[in-house]
Amino acid sequence: MGKDSKSIDTKKEPKDSLDFKAQILSRKSWITKMAATIGAVGLGAYGIYKSQEKKMKTSVIRQSVPLSFQWPTSDPFLFCVHHEDHYPKGNGKFGPKASLAGRDMGQDFAGKDGWRMYHGDDVPGFPGHPHRGFETVTVVQRGIVDHTDSLGAAGRYGDGDVQWMTAGAGVQHSEMFPLLHEDKENPMELFQIWLNLPKKDKFAPPHFTMLWNESIPVRTHEDSKGNRWKVKTVAGSLFGDKPLAPPPNSWASNPQNEVGIYILDFDAGAEFKIPGASPGLNRNVYYFRGQGLKINGTIVPGSHMFQVPSDEDLVLENGKEAGKILILEGRPIAEPVVQYGPFVMNTPEEIQTAFNDYRRTQFGGWPWESSDPVHVGKGRFAKHADGREELPS
Repeated sequence: MGKDSKSIDTKKEPKDSLDFKAQILSRKSWITKMAATIGAVGLGAYGIYKSQEKKMKTSVIRQSVPLSFQWPTSDPFLFCVHHEDHYPKGNGKFGPKASLAGRDMGQDFAGKDGWRMYHGDDVPGFPGHPHRGFETVTVVQRGIVDHTDSLGAAGRYGDGDVQWMTAGAGVQHSEMFPLLHEDKENPMELFQIWLNLPKKDKFAPPHFTMLWNESIPVRTHEDSKGNRWKVKTVAGSLFGDKPLAPPPNSWASNPQNEVGIYILDFDAGAEFKIPGASPGLNRNVYYFRGQGLKINGTIVPGSHMFQVPSDEDLVLENGKEAGKILILEGRPIAEPVVQYGPFVMNTPEEIQTAFNDYRRTQFGGWPWESSDPVHVGKGRFAKHADGREELPS
């Protein structure tokens, strides 16, 4: 997922007739632009320009960065984007019941009328595109995502579900946002987070794991005044909950790497603590909803990311409106990062190999009739490449 590209319509033109690099870059050229602020900055660095950085007056906050469409990340994370779209009623064909006039179709990221088509022509979303060398963690808070991939796997998930996909040696996948409701609006909110893989696992077999909403740990707490705060644990054990298992080759599969992905919702006036973890981790706190929050006694601005020490407790005191936070933390992989388009490797030679391999194999081909399939008549489900099927439980 991302911005500023035009997807290939495989319904109109066969893949083998397309110029190879134009094919990949037109699908995901936005990632190349992001690479200038992700892979090129070096180990453990933020994908941001120094002119955007601000130093907070308190020592606990090492760095403060305003949030835009793409959020800054730190090793072992590569990328984070917060999609929030207020889609209208569906048109009966899983697209919006609204005019598409005035949109830059194929790369609609402007947010006209509060929603985007992204790379979709009829249904919003991201038609088939390749990845190699990292993982995508897609946390869907509201709305539905239809997944298909080059290995023949498929799924529909949303409304609290998480798909954790190891791209590894290489896979193509499609992520479409079908608008199922014709009688009401179809709000969509999700995070897509990219987690790097170490060199030894960059060619792991592609695999995805479903973390169904019904099984993800969510705990609600009350402070001494009865104000509530809630933690959703996608990964990690910082707040005492046991997370669901990530894919087997993930950097997060080793507890010593202390990879954490947490979403916190808290009432106005709530007071609570984010516990310290081990030293030497990278910890980013994204305050993406609300105003008036204090961290260790210092008022911090809303819609900002704060880099903080991983081994210090943070005492949070909320202001007069409810708030939300995303926390990403983990032990850095501390290896060279070279990114070009949809591939993240350790050397430029490995990037060239990725292009060559994709041109030769298409990472398994594309077994679907179109580049943007929608699972008509289906509820939430997952069908894996080995034929195994699963339902939420």
